[in-house]
Amino acid sequence: MLTLILILLPLVAGLVVLGLQGRVIKRVALLAALIELALAVYIFYAFRPDASSQFSLRYDWIGSLGISFSIGIDGISLLLVVLSTLLVPLIILSTFNHSYRNPSVFYALILAMQSALVGVFTAKDAFLFYLFFEAALIPVYFIAALWGGENRIRVTFKFFIYTFFGSIFMFLGLVYLYFQTPGGHTSDLAAFYALQLSAEQQNYLFWALFVAFAIKMPVFPFHTWQPDTYVESPTPATMLLAGIMLKMGTYGLIRIVLPIVPLGVERWGTTALVLSVIGIVYGSIIAIQQRDMKRLIAYSSFAHVGLMAAGILSQTLDGLQGSLIQMLTHGINVVGLFFIVDIIFSRTNSRELDRLGGITQNTPNLTVYFIILMLGSVALPLTNGFVGEFLLLRGVYEYNTWLGAVAGLTIILSAVYLLRMVQKSMFGVRTALTEHVTDLNLSEKLVLLPLAIMVFAIGLNPNAFLRLTEPAVAQLLQSMVK
Repeated sequence: MLTLILILLPLVAGLVVLGLQGRVIKRVALLAALIELALAVYIFYAFRPDASSQFSLRYDWIGSLGISFSIGIDGISLLLVVLSTLLVPLIILSTFNHSYRNPSVFYALILAMQSALVGVFTAKDAFLFYLFFEAALIPVYFIAALWGGENRIRVTFKFFIYTFFGSIFMFLGLVYLYFQTPGGHTSDLAAFYALQLSAEQQNYLFWALFVAFAIKMPVFPFHTWQPDTYVESPTPATMLLAGIMLKMGTYGLIRIVLPIVPLGVERWGTTALVLSVIGIVYGSIIAIQQRDMKRLIAYSSFAHVGLMAAGILSQTLDGLQGSLIQMLTHGINVVGLFFIVDIIFSRTNSRELDRLGGITQNTPNLTVYFIILMLGSVALPLTNGFVGEFLLLRGVYEYNTWLGAVAGLTIILSAVYLLRMVQKSMFGVRTALTEHVTDLNLSEKLVLLPLAIMVFAIGLNPNAFLRLTEPAVAQLLQSMVK
């Protein structure tokens, strides 16, 4: 029942927000998101790692077709539920210094997206998963199209075409699997896992499903929608896209692709892993060349998600564990970095590194948070990024030494572009734009402080999170041996 409440609470709150006016809109949206976070924290501490899916609910939805409303939380989905419920209140709070036209619609869309995201991470039925997967795209599409930059229509149309293209492939794959189930057919994921498909069937299904999830992450060469969409979208939408939504793709690889088509992964996994590693290096090199801070972080995110995909496709315990913890840490770090860029832009009206400099002379608090989140992103030991990145690289290295070595370049390249971004924007000589930049206000500190705490909390005590996921990951790897 708690899982159902997690899904419905933001949706109901979004409907309530639609009928409100004035400043109370932000407060009600934030209150609803905080209640959602409190429920997720309770589930986190009540969760038992050695048990299977918990907080489950199931009833026949379309009984004649074998489609059920089946939801639950296991070790794999738990971290992503926590991530979604942690970031949304911070994203809402980050907007308190901004005014948006039609605010009731704006905040209702954010809450509706949270509802769909939690649904994706808790669905135990394939078509329910697909429904939530597509529903999560609708709010962010409208947020980007209605409140984005001057090129928002062109960019969001490209985003729509890419995601629609991927959705067709996933839908066809799931329909095919549905008709392979025995008896009266069912869309229950457990039934899909039990299918004994031929190698040829799995080869075709692998690409149908992988392309759908690769577009969402995105993985090279399906990434061209991402940088422009991140840059043109308003910062809250960018934080939702990078912090949470791209994890739908990596989660789909773990939940759908690996257990259903293990022979397809065995046949084509290396090819997909090579594409992921290319994305790591390519995204990092492009990030180094960027002058716009927001675009730089967009390419950084593209490179980091390539490493997550590579870890998943390595089919190792370390690779999968590293990917799950990295999903959590990447969401924390990238949301913080995008917010800091938005703070700088709000005070200077520029994101161009060549026009900035010397900001730290007036903003000691902003500088500290910026450096903490940057160090987490470059995987400094004792920060959150180190744990996931170490496990990911170990998993890829275990799978293939050469691919592991190339993927390891991310350690050097990420340090280059992120340290360069901090150095050119925060240090050096002040410019006309940065002469009178002010430090953080209270609401900005309230957003950045929890993120900074999580950087060290995960880095210093990673076992608090890894122990929750390990049994489910081990069971998943065992189920792939059919």
